[in-house]
Amino acid sequence: MARRIVAIVPAAGVGSRMGASVPKQYLTLGDKTVLEHTVSLLARHRTIDEIVIAVAENDHWIARLKPHFDTKVRCVIGGVSRAQSVYNALCTLDQAAWALVHDGARACLHLSDIDKLLEIDSPEGAILACPVTDTLKLADKHTRIQHTVDRTLLWQALTPQFFPVSALRAGYEYAFDKQLEVTDDASAVELIGLQPHLVEGRRDNIKITRPEDLALAEFYLQRRDM
Repeated sequence: MARRIVAIVPAAGVGSRMGASVPKQYLTLGDKTVLEHTVSLLARHRTIDEIVIAVAENDHWIARLKPHFDTKVRCVIGGVSRAQSVYNALCTLDQAAWALVHDGARACLHLSDIDKLLEIDSPEGAILACPVTDTLKLADKHTRIQHTVDRTLLWQALTPQFFPVSALRAGYEYAFDKQLEVTDDASAVELIGLQPHLVEGRRDNIKITRPEDLALAEFYLQRRDM
């Protein structure tokens, strides 16, 4: 039986590090907003059955974009954190489905990377990631180097991240119950003993966080369209 795959796009944040007057997902990137680029790419993937965007309760920008979205897109109210936004979306899904969680601020994702991720059929799930190539330093509280970290087994987590809805929901419920902070979806399922697979993704799948990221994302998208 074919898996039912639902993309969850957490987009309830304010993007304070961007220093803009609107949340970063609504900044213009070429001829579209960041969120439009993200959602339209997901909508083009043939195996994604539905897209659920988690937005802030007081979000008045999303209404302007809804007419431009594919018919398989719907919105839910997110939470005060990314984790709560993803969980709120999960609570609207069938437990037998699979969730493909992708940050709304990652507009440069490639369809080919989604293909690679969806090849994983393990109940423990999988995430896109990149092997770390920079030298990493562990600092003390005074920003002095304690030691250089061995990078040979280190990966930088990206999105999408792909899990059975039942497992991801259980992971978040455990984290909330224990009052543990999780910064990505893999962290949640790791708490319940799962070991997700790592799938190497493209390095241009950047998360737009700071002003300079917007220019870099525009460059990547222009190169893609050439």
